[in-house]
Amino acid sequence: MTAIMVFTDGACSNNGNTSAQGGWGAVLINAQGQRLELAGPLSGDNQTSNRAELTAAIEGLSALKRPSSVILTTDSRYVEQGCRQWLPKWQNNGWKSSTGKPVKNQDLWQQMAELLKLHTVELRWVRGHTGHPENERADTLATMGAAGKRIRRRSKPKAA
Repeated sequence: MTAIMVFTDGACSNNGNTSAQGGWGAVLINAQGQRLELAGPLSGDNQTSNRAELTAAIEGLSALKRPSSVILTTDSRYVEQGCRQWLPKWQNNGWKSSTGKPVKNQDLWQQMAELLKLHTVELRWVRGHTGHPENERADTLATMGAAGKRIRRRSKPKAA
C-alpha cells in the first residue's frame, strides 16, 4: 500500500498570550499526486504554538476518509516526540506527566491517540523554514489560518 503524505505546520502570534491568534495548515498528497490543502484558525482562549502544531497534525489525519498508511512530516519536535515517546507514557500514567502534573493539551493528545490507532503513521521531522516545499506551503497555510481563513482546496498533479 502506498502511503499518503501529510505535511503539517502551526502558527501562533503572541504565543500563550490571551490575545494570541493561532492557525494550522496541512498539505495531503496521495499516490496519484492529487493534493488537498487545508487551513483554519485555532479556537478557544488557550492558543499556543504547540496547540497549533498538534491541531495541524490532527486535522491532516482527520481529513483521511478511511484507515490509511501515512507519512506525516512535521517541523514540530513537540508533535514528533509526543507521538513517538511521550504519548504511550501519558496514557499509561493516566494522562499525568513524569512530574505527576496533568498533561498539557490532553484534549488534543487524546484525539491524536485515536487517529494513531486508526492509521499506520510514520513520523518524519524536518527543520522548519529551510526551503522544504511542502513544509513551506503548510507554513503559509497555517499563517492564513491564524489570520482567520478557512481553506479546503483540491488540485490535480501538473502534467509532465
